[in-house]
Amino acid sequence: MTSLFTPIQVGDMHLANRIVMAPLTRNRAPDAIPTPLMVEYYTQRATAGLLITEATAISQQGQGYSDVPGLYGTEQLDGWKKITDSVHKAKGKIVVQLWHVGRISHTDLQPDNGAPVAPSAIAAKAKTVLIKEGVPVFVDTSMPRALTAEELPGIVHTFQAAARNAVETAGFDGVEIHAANGYLLDQFLKNGSNQRTDVYGGSIENRARFLLEIVRTVTDAVGGGRTGIRLSPVTPAGDVHDTDPQPLFEYVLRELAKFHLAYVHIIEGATGGPREMPDRPIDYVALKRAYRIAGGQGAWMVNNGYDKALAEKALTSHDADLVAFGRPFIANPDLVRRLREDTALNTPDQATFYGGGVKGYTDYPALA
Repeated sequence: MTSLFTPIQVGDMHLANRIVMAPLTRNRAPDAIPTPLMVEYYTQRATAGLLITEATAISQQGQGYSDVPGLYGTEQLDGWKKITDSVHKAKGKIVVQLWHVGRISHTDLQPDNGAPVAPSAIAAKAKTVLIKEGVPVFVDTSMPRALTAEELPGIVHTFQAAARNAVETAGFDGVEIHAANGYLLDQFLKNGSNQRTDVYGGSIENRARFLLEIVRTVTDAVGGGRTGIRLSPVTPAGDVHDTDPQPLFEYVLRELAKFHLAYVHIIEGATGGPREMPDRPIDYVALKRAYRIAGGQGAWMVNNGYDKALAEKALTSHDADLVAFGRPFIANPDLVRRLREDTALNTPDQATFYGGGVKGYTDYPALA
């Protein structure tokens, strides 16, 4: 019987178990450069079947929060290479999440203090994090400007370059395209944030065009077997919404089936919040069915509010192939062992989630 501890082949990656560490923004990369402390943090958690890094910006324009890492400079790639080498030495597997935040940003973080970019010039009712004198401060996101159609191929190319650099230079086992949580690709998908009238707006096919162009170029660069994607059909994160998400995401998943991806990572419900959202109904079983009927073979990864019992139920009922855990991994570097042995979990200290140093990052105790 399949369990959390059953090995699995996911694209080009053989995973020792089905427990995935979800991406967790921790704001501990000053100047967007990964640090030795991050080496320790990820290596502590390398017993997960797969580590997905914190969201990592593909360009300065893609940055939306202070002290989050990037993939667009030599020092950044060198910093990540130290992390991947250490994780591999610990016999772990690690992919990097490719990120462009779009409108979820602030002029302080943008090139030449310009406006953030978005599919349409619609402000998000959302916050971002700036680090002021070492202290995280939540501030309103800035008013974005609408991207021109002529700018979009440049962003597509930047995703491709970041993916290639991640695998070939930084040593990652693969990449995850971040198309969730109200960031740029999600903004294009959903009609609450995309009110364009060109070929990237209006119909479902048009709103999905930009995402699919990026998936195509990333898989061309590193292969479908090294590429995953993260989707959040109904989360309100980043002030996004769509008036009819079911047909939108069924279409997206049918199209994604063509790229032979390693996995599809689905956030169920509101990111970090309730799993059920009566005001935003969605049929996840139908989404998975649409993907499989279209020929999609990638592992189906579920995320949001899973404990061991719920995770095992999802695996045994074939509703999932992999289960991602977020906050439990913050406070439990040995989460895999704790789940296996049914041992009590440490409680995360929310005050240390964003920014800082060792405290609340690498000092959580493992089992003796």
